[in-house]
Order: sequence, then structure tokens, then C-alpha cells
Amino acid sequence: MDYDVVVAGGGPVGLMLACELRLGGARVAVLERLTEVDPTIKGGAITTPSAEALYRRGMLPALAEVQRQAMDRFQAFMRERNGGDGGGAAGQGLGFVGHFAGIMLRADLVDRTEPGLGDAGPAAEIAFVAQQDIERLLGGRADELGVDVRRGVELTGFDADDGAVTVRTSDGAIRAGWLVGCDGGRSAVRKLAGFEFPGTDPEITCHQAVVEMTGAEDLKVGWSATDTGVYAYGPMPGRVVTVEFDGPPADRDAPVTTEDLQARLRRVSGVDVTITEVRTATRFTDHARQVTDYRKGRVLLAGDAAHVHSAFGSQGLSLGIGDAMNLGWKLAAVIGGRAPKGLLDTYTSERHPVGAWVLDWTRSQAAAMRPDPQSRALREIVSDLAGTVVGTTYLTARLNGAGVRYELSGEHPLTGRSTPDLELTDGGRLADHLHSGRALLLDLTDDPGLRALAVGYAGRVDTLTAGCPSRPELAAVLVRPDGFTAWAADAGAPTSTAGLAEALEEWFGVPEGAVAPG
Repeated sequence: MDYDVVVAGGGPVGLMLACELRLGGARVAVLERLTEVDPTIKGGAITTPSAEALYRRGMLPALAEVQRQAMDRFQAFMRERNGGDGGGAAGQGLGFVGHFAGIMLRADLVDRTEPGLGDAGPAAEIAFVAQQDIERLLGGRADELGVDVRRGVELTGFDADDGAVTVRTSDGAIRAGWLVGCDGGRSAVRKLAGFEFPGTDPEITCHQAVVEMTGAEDLKVGWSATDTGVYAYGPMPGRVVTVEFDGPPADRDAPVTTEDLQARLRRVSGVDVTITEVRTATRFTDHARQVTDYRKGRVLLAGDAAHVHSAFGSQGLSLGIGDAMNLGWKLAAVIGGRAPKGLLDTYTSERHPVGAWVLDWTRSQAAAMRPDPQSRALREIVSDLAGTVVGTTYLTARLNGAGVRYELSGEHPLTGRSTPDLELTDGGRLADHLHSGRALLLDLTDDPGLRALAVGYAGRVDTLTAGCPSRPELAAVLVRPDGFTAWAADAGAPTSTAGLAEALEEWFGVPEGAVAPG
């Protein structure tokens, strides 16, 4: 084998997956047809799960610096809008946590006691990081970890059998054990492998661009619904979005022209702006599709290759990063001979329901944006709900992926959820102990019986004994490499070790020296 895994696609999802595989000891090549990061405007924010994933791998300082720069640009935009005043008006932009169908959600109405909203630690402070910045940061991390990133190389075909995959590229052939398609919504891997891809057809045409224009002083900052659609202006100079419900574009690949973009912005906003220069522009629709299974033999899919939907709510990148975190450690365990039977099957069983939910979430936003009377009546109801603590908390939690819970064995409330970023008595936080990409058994009551069960998993499961004053009810937590809780126990339970041995074997195989059944 030339490599254990070939990853087709060097965007954030492909690079994140490659880094996770390297942490697990796999030899990885990434094929990316572009020679440099695509400058075309894409998502400008990430949700908490993506920030958590990167935080757990030691990348929080880099994210914070990128966000600082983004906020500087936002402050400059607000100063420009307010005649040099960068104070209160600019600060108002920090008072929102996102939007549902362009309905802004106020930060002061969020109940942070909701699971997933108040326990992510410093990652909860990260949001304003653009997709290109994520790709650059992950590209540097991939280089540090020894991933072979081949830019300017395109996958042209492949042949897979029971033992390996031969990948044909514009630069020759590669023999690998596995192939993962992270090559976007029009994935060549998905099409060549013959994955089923059912879903709903597009009904709308959206444009996003950064432009130079005159007459913008009459555009409203933020999202606005009009009689002809929805538009957005900001949060950076010249950034505009238009949403029109006149069907999908006749030719989605046609260049976005200045004239067409200007006409659409005028039509939706009712403001006679004049666009003098288009710096970057793209169009997208609301088609929503998902493969029925994320794996066919030795070929797997992640990110937009597995599911496509509109960009409303900025959930696509986080969904793909979640796929990469879930798949990386499992596939590396299979390659390294450490995986229990059926581990790789849990990739589809855990991630497919999450993807299906996001597709419906984006469909619901498109419905609430339509300009017909029925949809506008629905929009008013959602707006009213978004003005309440309960409504805003619900919408924010779902936008941030706080509702994700895998169906794992065990009754503890944390089981199957992203593990809270516990503040520990060793002076650190939980995320500080997850940089290696290995599982962690956190012993919070200094119980030698717990640690004894993990002795046979050296190299697969790290152990840490520390206290957590803020959660005195917890006795121990078994954290998977992707940050999700595989098992947990409370202090004072009849036996704090109940179920731990089973959870260790379920996720990490038999302990060293033991004989696997069968």
C-alpha cells in the first residue's frame, strides 16, 4: 500500500479527517484539485461543535486570533455605517448568537443552563471564523502532523475490491486501503461509487457576494424580509446576500455578473444601489440531499459529499467537521487493528440522523423565508417565539448542535452527548487533555478500581485523576476521541465502575493480553 487512506478533497472536512487519521497512526494522502485555498466567499462563521473540535485539538489560540481580526473588520464596517461611531451600534452586533431564516437571535435571551450551551468552555466564545481561515489553519496542522497534501491533483477514477482501493489521479495511480470522499456537494467519489442520493429539488436562487457599491446607505444592516424575498447586508464592508423564490438558476455554473447581482439586490431590497465592483461572488440553492449510507465497502463519504443543503444557519461546515471527528478515530482504529467488531458501522448509524436533521432544519428556514402570505404569517409566529427565552434558547441550541445525542448504551444523562469542558483541579480543562486524539478516562474520585479497568488499554485510552468542584456529582467519565461521552457514573452510585468494562470493550476492543471472543 502507498497509503492507508486517500482523502479526496482538501477543504476543511478533508483536512480535519486527515489530521484525525494521522493522530490515530494512519498514513494519509489528501488530493485537492485546487492549488491554493479557494478565495470565493463561503461561510463566515462556525457553530460551537466545530469550535469545540478544534479546541480539543489545541487550536483555540489560533481561532481566537482569527476571530479578533474578523471583529476588527466588523467594527470598521459599523463605524463606516455610523459616520465614525464604532461604539454602541458596533457593539450591538455582538449581542446576537445567530439567526433562523434571517430572524436574529439575541444573546441575552439564551438560557445557558441548557445542555450544550453553557458547558463548552472557551469554545463557546468562538463564532466569527470564516471557512477559508479554518482551511488555512487545518492545512498548517496537516503539514505538522505529516499528512501528504497533494494540491493540484484531481481524482479521476478508482477501482475498489475487498482488500484495497486503486485511485487514479491526474498525477498517476495510488494504492490505498481506504478512500474517503470529502470532495463537496458534486462529489466525484459519490458519483463513481454509485451512492444513492435522495432528497428534495431546489426552489430558490441565492447569491452571496462582497462588492463595492454606491447607494448602500439605505440598505438595512442584517437580515431583512421584503415583498420579493430576503436580503442581508454586513457584517463586513460590502457583503450582501439575496434570496429569491423564483426557482433554481438556469445555469448554476454561469459566472455571477455585476449586472445580474445589482438587479437582484435592487429587486429584493427596493434600494437603487449601484455595484461598481464584484470582489467575490457565488450562488447557491436550497436543494437538500443525503446518501442513504455513508459507506460502500472501502469507500466512505464525509461532509458535503454525503449531504447537501442550503447555507442558512451556517451549519454545513460544522456538520462536516462532526463527520470527520466521528470517522477519523474509528477508521484509524480499524487500520491499526484496534477496533472492536462493527465500530465502523457506527459512523453511519451516528452521523446519518444528524445530517437528516440538519437537512430538515434548512428546509424549514427556506419555508419561513418565502414571501407568500402563509409563509409570512409563519415567520411572524417564529419571530414572536424568538423574542422569548424559551424560543431563543431552543433555536440557538439547535443551531449550535447542542441537541446532538448518539444512541449509546448507558443511562447517564451525559452518555452520547458532547462531554462538557470540565474545569479540573490540575489547573486545566478537559479539552487540554484531548489533544492527542486518544480516549480519556477521567477519574474524579481517585478510584483505583476505575483505573485498573483501563490498564489493558494503554495507548488507546489515557487516564487522568483530578477533581471537578463545579460538578461534585460526577464520579468518572469515559470520553471518546471525538469528545463524546461513552460512559459516565455519578458519585455515591452503588458501584461507580458498573458498565465501564463493557463500554471500554464496546468502543476500544478487548484489553491487552485478553483474547477476543470467537
